[in-house]
Amino acid sequence: MRLDEADWPEKSRELAQLLARAGLGDRAAFARLYERTSAHLFAVVLRIQRDRALAEDLLQEIYVAVWKAATGFDAARSQPLTWLTSIARHRAIDSLRRAQAQPQTVSTTRDEGDDDERPDAVDAAASDDPGPLALLGRASDARELGRCMEHLTPPQRQSVALAFFDGLSHAEVAEHLHQPLGTVKSWVRRALATLKGCLERSVLRDGAREA
Repeated sequence: MRLDEADWPEKSRELAQLLARAGLGDRAAFARLYERTSAHLFAVVLRIQRDRALAEDLLQEIYVAVWKAATGFDAARSQPLTWLTSIARHRAIDSLRRAQAQPQTVSTTRDEGDDDERPDAVDAAASDDPGPLALLGRASDARELGRCMEHLTPPQRQSVALAFFDGLSHAEVAEHLHQPLGTVKSWVRRALATLKGCLERSVLRDGAREA
């Protein structure tokens, strides 16, 4: 079934034009294509490849592939985002297959200055403390959670709400708030640390009352 581009929504027609220009070597068009589609493709990749750091690396590989294959996009066969999503999904699945074929190693420490959100393996193994998400689930009193949320700055509060209550990825939150991805990650990380401390104190108070 051949598609009629005239029936597409405006965004699809714009993406098709950007792909066509990127296929001719237009780097500005490719940059615009990345801005318009990267949040969606990152969400696709992250649903398959759950390791955020690997997913971010994989996203860059996907756009390298898109740059090389842009001339192969056929508007008569699929809409641009469908085509891009297919590339992202196949690359993500291939990354899992490659990982399964390789021996798995885990670093026990983070390099100094590493801004990655993953915990040190030693810390994770040594601590039985509940993480921030577990504490969120254990906060049975919604008013207590609301009180803890009041300790956050407005950007932190909005970022956490979008990331954990609306289920958006960090990249999607950044796009929604029109902020750099690194800024959003920092807001979420600091917000979770604040909530963790507040909810831990709430759990301890509840335990003392029950004792």
